[in-house]
Amino acid sequence: MRLQLATWPQVEAYLERSRAIILPIGSTEQHGPTGLIGTDALCAEAVALRVGEALEVMVAPTIAVGMAQHHMEFPGSMTLKPSTLMAVVRDCLASLVRHGFERVLMINGHGGNVATVQAAFAETQTELDRLSPRPPLRTRLLNWWELPAVERLSVRLYGDAVGSHATPPEVALTWALHPETADPRPLEPRIAPYGAFFSAADFRSRFPDGRIGSDPSLATPAHGEQLLKVAAEEIAGMAGTFFTAD
Repeated sequence: MRLQLATWPQVEAYLERSRAIILPIGSTEQHGPTGLIGTDALCAEAVALRVGEALEVMVAPTIAVGMAQHHMEFPGSMTLKPSTLMAVVRDCLASLVRHGFERVLMINGHGGNVATVQAAFAETQTELDRLSPRPPLRTRLLNWWELPAVERLSVRLYGDAVGSHATPPEVALTWALHPETADPRPLEPRIAPYGAFFSAADFRSRFPDGRIGSDPSLATPAHGEQLLKVAAEEIAGMAGTFFTAD
């Protein structure tokens, strides 16, 4: 069930049987010359919906803009400051807690969100500690692309061309969702360079086409279907315990 497609009486009825909800979070940022700007949000939402269906757990609207300051030299990218994103996550959690949700699983599609989301979890728990009675909120963050089964499949499909940004796994998953956008043309160099960066301008200078260590031309919509299935199955197994553990 998708929260935004439910009525308030339906949510009230859902809370009679479950206090669990999935909150996807992604980003709106460049993903190389052939990857969609919405990749991180699209991937997180697709995995979340598949997990929600498997476990009969409600899925909240995706937080689609994340902390992507380092991509801002590429047109179309959008970002929130870490402090803003932290406030957004805290406010979303506070809203859910007020209605009685007690287990919130965030499925993440963007590495730049991790530190901020974890900080938002800590701040939320600190705020709840001041309340009496204290709401028994538990939170967990899972990065779909870092799951062991997803990493194994990614290496099997793409070898040393996975990289760390505009990767074939995430590109493949978006092409499975929107096959009309698939653009598997070869890029030059075939595998983008690796390296660190310290600012948006430095990122654009070191990685002019937006990729880091990847060759997204290897992606196919069929690969994306495989990756989505594996990610959803692995998270569903992990989330089942999280949602029900004492």
